Amino acid sequence: MAAQEPPRPPPGSAEPLEPEPGGRYEAVVPHWFYCKVTDTRERWVPFSAQDSERLEAAHGAGKEQAGVVVPTSGGRYDVHLRERRRVAVYWEEEAAEVRRCTWFYKGDKDNKFIPYSEAFSEELEEAYMIAVTLGEWKKKLESPNREVIILHNPKLMVHYHPVASSDDWVSTPTEQGRPRTVKRGVENIAVEIPSGEPLQIDHLVFVVHGIGPACDIRFRSIVQCVNDFRNVSLSMLQSHFRKAQEQQQVGRVEFLPVNWHSSLHSTGVDVDLERITLPSINRLRHFINDTILDVFFYNSSTYCQTIVDTVASEMNRLHRLFLQRNPRFKGGVSIAGHSLGSLILFDLLTNQKADPEEKERCVQGSRTASSMGGIEEVKEILKKLELSEYCDVFEKEKMDRQALLLCTENNLKEMGIPLGPRMKILHYISSETGMKGRSSEPGSPSQLGDSSEDGRSCQYRDVGLGQVSANYPQLNYKPSIFFAFGSPIGMFLTVRGVKRIDPNYSLPTCKGFFNIFHPFDPVAYRIEPMIVPEMEFEPMLLPHHKGRKRMHLELKEGLTRMSVDLKNNLLGSLRVAWQSFTRSPVLALEAGSSEAEAEAEAGTEKQPDTKAEEPPAAVKEESPPINVGRLNGGNRIDYVLQEKPIESFNEYLFALQGHLCYWESEDTVLLVLKEIYQTQGITLDQPLPGSQ
Repeated sequence: MAAQEPPRPPPGSAEPLEPEPGGRYEAVVPHWFYCKVTDTRERWVPFSAQDSERLEAAHGAGKEQAGVVVPTSGGRYDVHLRERRRVAVYWEEEAAEVRRCTWFYKGDKDNKFIPYSEAFSEELEEAYMIAVTLGEWKKKLESPNREVIILHNPKLMVHYHPVASSDDWVSTPTEQGRPRTVKRGVENIAVEIPSGEPLQIDHLVFVVHGIGPACDIRFRSIVQCVNDFRNVSLSMLQSHFRKAQEQQQVGRVEFLPVNWHSSLHSTGVDVDLERITLPSINRLRHFINDTILDVFFYNSSTYCQTIVDTVASEMNRLHRLFLQRNPRFKGGVSIAGHSLGSLILFDLLTNQKADPEEKERCVQGSRTASSMGGIEEVKEILKKLELSEYCDVFEKEKMDRQALLLCTENNLKEMGIPLGPRMKILHYISSETGMKGRSSEPGSPSQLGDSSEDGRSCQYRDVGLGQVSANYPQLNYKPSIFFAFGSPIGMFLTVRGVKRIDPNYSLPTCKGFFNIFHPFDPVAYRIEPMIVPEMEFEPMLLPHHKGRKRMHLELKEGLTRMSVDLKNNLLGSLRVAWQSFTRSPVLALEAGSSEAEAEAEAGTEKQPDTKAEEPPAAVKEESPPINVGRLNGGNRIDYVLQEKPIESFNEYLFALQGHLCYWESEDTVLLVLKEIYQTQGITLDQPLPGSQ
């Protein structure tokens, strides 16, 4: 009987030369992985280099006794070393399996490498060590699944996956079937290993989601979307705060998700809805019950209380837990809300109670601001009445708007105002006092933050806001900044009957407020026109994170500017030609002088004509500073993102994407980081054009 030939390597692969006996063996460097399950699909994800080293150090120190926990992923996950489990710290998530990985084989479906079990990896490593040391290759091993692994040489190791056979009597493993590549060590497989997150945390941000359990167009949860937001922030810190990082002034910002949807829908309301839901178009009705109805739930006093209690208690719980795990944390806390989540946070913030000392400071500041702003307001009124020359008289008398409305004809006479201007001012006063009398009738909508004559505009006034009757809980901290993404706050305030926000109003415990939106977002509304309704102005254009406007926007503005210039030149030329055509004939002797006069006349007439046609606000490079009140400390509130070139082709097609784009928007993240670090006196490496 002929001797059995050793198994051959798969066809098409050239067999490298075998090493000489007695080769040098080097131990494999392990790396730690965890198993991420998505829609029943398993994917092995490497820990960062930093976390893997920490896990290996704990493993090498023999700390595998029960109870040993190693924090990973910036402290958001704990690894229970002995049980080999990765557990979420701040939110509920199914525990993931953890492995110390040294040997890998290529999977069937997506060609990703899968780690062998730790026990079998040790067997493979031992066989490899013997083969290298003694030079004895063609080693055949059997896996726990009765599959064959053959070590041909250090560069060629194969895993044979058995072919399904109809012969049930075959019980011995075979190398028949499609071979799969086997690799030793993580450095030999195509996998990206992150370096890890900075240990220093400078600021904490809580992020509240909007309607429904899914937060983006891929139907991902708030946890996954906030993970993306955090990853983008780490990238932006490296690219835009490099100097501060090198000087160790900057660590990172931690973003933690706040989930209220699951608590609301665990109250039993879904069962009640199911009983009354029609059986037709089942998927659409289920989607509406799970998402759109959250808006109606928030406008119900019963479920509004559940929502605000959940959001406030969850943020307080996360804050306490974060401080327990990070006792050296000295940074501030901010909050961010997307869609309906921003409205929930706004209502919570408007119902917070300020400290008595801060309230008094706020009163004093309000009085000062109202007196200074009052004089400016009177100047605006006089300018509107074409009486700007009397501004100095009113400023000398320290006349604000309230004092102006109390003026009589005798007061104006004593100030030396002539009869004509006096009549204009008295007519304005009578019309304004008449409007004020009508607006104070019962049932008329009030102003948000409107205050009595003593200037107490810092105190929150609940009258006229139209909020659902609920007991709004207090937060354990004072947020530094409130960021609203794709927010319907302006629309809800208007529907509640709020015509105008008092310019002197500010949130009791939060001094910063930014309303960030995509231009095609169908849910987003502006805030600034409610503070200064008499002015028309554009929102602040958010600078591109690479430091310039997108190319299509620059092209659009350039074409607009060019068309305005062409129109002005054409109109001016036609006007001059018509005037010269209709001018009466003159003597030939006066021709020389009349030509010069005509040119001068044409020049003087052409000047105001060209000025009459001004470019629209969108193409003006610089605009004067606009006072939008104290809601954001005197700074601008509304910020609009630049749409992408493909989005500009059809704004309706990208409307939904516009509402869900904030999680991966570098421009949004960069504004958040810029404003947070500005409170600590840290600025960007290069100031972005157009930013405040």
